[in-house]
Amino acid sequence: MNKFFNRILNGKIIGSGKGAVPGKKHKGFGRLIAAGLSLMLGCVLLTGCGSGSGSDKVVIYSNADDEAITAMKNALDNNGYKDAYIIQTFGTSELGGKLLAEGTNLEADLITMSTFYVESAQDKNQMFQDLTFDAKTLDEFPAYCAPITAQEGTIIVNTQMMEENGLAYPTALKDLANPEYAGMISVTDISSSSTAWLLIQGLISEYGEDGAKEVLSGIYENAGPHIEESGSGPLKKVRAGEVAIGFGLRQQAVADKAEGLPVDYVDPAEGNFSLTESVAVVNKGDKTNVKAMEMAQCIIENARQELISYYPIALYEGESTDSDNKSGNPKVFPEKLTVDLLKKHQELSESCK
Repeated sequence: MNKFFNRILNGKIIGSGKGAVPGKKHKGFGRLIAAGLSLMLGCVLLTGCGSGSGSDKVVIYSNADDEAITAMKNALDNNGYKDAYIIQTFGTSELGGKLLAEGTNLEADLITMSTFYVESAQDKNQMFQDLTFDAKTLDEFPAYCAPITAQEGTIIVNTQMMEENGLAYPTALKDLANPEYAGMISVTDISSSSTAWLLIQGLISEYGEDGAKEVLSGIYENAGPHIEESGSGPLKKVRAGEVAIGFGLRQQAVADKAEGLPVDYVDPAEGNFSLTESVAVVNKGDKTNVKAMEMAQCIIENARQELISYYPIALYEGESTDSDNKSGNPKVFPEKLTVDLLKKHQELSESCK
């Protein structure tokens, strides 16, 4: 590498295109290249040009929605960490794959991610440090992570479309397979969004895998082209009047209804199942960035006030869930949520299409 740079600095490599003259010195051009290379090398060696490596900045990987990212940034910026971190966002499947494949070799110092992925990555790679601060959660969580948000699923309806089309309101997830709703439903694909898992958990929990397959096949047939990749896709179609019924996140439907949109929600008879997202610090031994733990604590202690305005489910002592956001039928899936269980349910879903 040094010999290559020396040849450039001495003007012996001018180019490889037409008209380049190997071995012939062009002193003015050589000096220009030398200046440019000096600047480039200085940037790489001294500062890393703003990249995560070579910098003291904490690198944060997250699968969170825009609202959660903004809340975390606000908490960090307002508590002494402005310009001390870099946040990169990923889809849940992409970031989950990185956690499982890279372990402690992950570039990130701090992550926020679906809790089941955090737990599965820890089981496989032992990659997270125990938190050094006391997270006063209402429910028990592993020592190495603390929740930042919780989201529940529910049935969402466009009230105007329901009336215009003379549709009866569904009361259960299995109702979504009824022929009267053909072309009127939008749901999410579990292969791309964990929101769909909330629906599938409800079906399997209530009807078993064989019964869930039967119902889900009917739901997919009714949905047709309205099977969405994004978790918010069905709600957006309900809002726009493209479909009458969708399955999505309960707190988003509650917010739309409060704003006066023609949106309402029905807590399904099978239950409102939920997923949490948590913060965790990557254990890199002697190379662990000490500020990562400080930032994790800052997010938990200072971002929750804003986070709970978007994700209004109480997670910590002193928090409460208002009556509108308290689901009518909260339930927990009987098996521990893991990546392997998700893959199993993804395969079940594919068999229904």
